[in-house]
Amino acid sequence: MGLTRADWIEAALEALATQGLPAVAVEPLARRLGTTKGSFYWHFSDRSDLIGATLQHWEQRDTDDLISRIEEIEDPRARLASLLRSATGASASGQDAGVKLLAVATDPRVAPVLDRVTGKRLTFLTRLYRELGLSEHESVRRGRLAYALYLGTGDLHQLLPADRSESERAAYLDMAERLLVGNL
Repeated sequence: MGLTRADWIEAALEALATQGLPAVAVEPLARRLGTTKGSFYWHFSDRSDLIGATLQHWEQRDTDDLISRIEEIEDPRARLASLLRSATGASASGQDAGVKLLAVATDPRVAPVLDRVTGKRLTFLTRLYRELGLSEHESVRRGRLAYALYLGTGDLHQLLPADRSESERAAYLDMAERLLVGNL
């Protein structure tokens, strides 16, 4: 059975998350998938088409779908803790495309998607803090702090490879949860 459009998008998203936007290129992805460039052109008109589809998939999976899953949790405090663990855990593992996208945030294909995703995420974080009884102002501040932690975690993962162990990540996530959710 041949490769599907979704197979190419998943491979592109993995390349993006681990190596950045320049790694989303037809020939290296074809080699990785064990196929020819012809398979690529069956599904996409060009590299920009693949990048657009990959960014759309990333937004859906890592923002819209994640928010939907978190909203299923009844307790607001548990919702916030679950979101922080999920997002920061992905960031700490080095498997988060969002962190890599920040390096190319001015790219005209990337900028509108990052703006939209950031807005959705900050709005959701603010709402979670509001549901815990905080004022609008305090909720916005804490939401930004939580988002800054998520972004910074991804950056630190690139700079501090010693922190990549499972036990270090677990300890880090415990501390982040205590700081951002504790006492609420």
